[in-house]
Amino acid sequence: TPTEGYVGCALSSTVFRFFRAPNGQWEAEKVISIPPKKVTGWAMDTMPGLITDILISLDDRYLYFSNWLHGDIRQYDITDRRNPKLVGQVFLGGSVCKGGSVKVTSDPELKSQPDPVYVKGQRLRGGPQMIQLSLDGKRLYVTTSLFAKWDDQFYPELAKEGCQMYILDVNNVTGGLSLNPNFLVDFGKEPQGPMLAHEVRYPGGDCSSDIWLAHTGVKNKM
Repeated sequence: TPTEGYVGCALSSTVFRFFRAPNGQWEAEKVISIPPKKVTGWAMDTMPGLITDILISLDDRYLYFSNWLHGDIRQYDITDRRNPKLVGQVFLGGSVCKGGSVKVTSDPELKSQPDPVYVKGQRLRGGPQMIQLSLDGKRLYVTTSLFAKWDDQFYPELAKEGCQMYILDVNNVTGGLSLNPNFLVDFGKEPQGPMLAHEVRYPGGDCSSDIWLAHTGVKNKM
């Protein structure tokens, strides 16, 4: 059983690998760091990515995480455990889209602010938050609500109109992410009014928990 794993740190927008060293002690090392963007028209003069969810594919080959404020999801090849390699990235809204109140004045990664994103004629509200990977590793489900109070502060249109769920098609052979143009669940259209759905779960077990319920007939994986 591998004695290592990864943890995402929200505000610093970093990912650490933790592992058992040869001397038996647990250690950690930073393996991914998302640089902040210098901005105007926002709560601070620098904006972190704000990693809010992280998961690993069932074959332990790819790591995914969401940057709720910057608005992107990233896919890393982690076959070299100490040196994750970025192989997929897609922007899906966020706080730095063109046309909003936030202006990016310095960005070490992007040359220009991303365009707003539309699916089935609807603009994606907020930023990508909770993620869930299909068991075959080919579909990444995304929801946009973090917590109601945070939604209201950072994405008031999301809090008012409800969150959404969409799918990214995943290349799990060589890496790559693309937005599926044919799938969108708009929780703003619920009968009792807009809803803020938090996350996606599969009956019986999923990539987030890596724990399987015995009654489903699926072999336990602990």
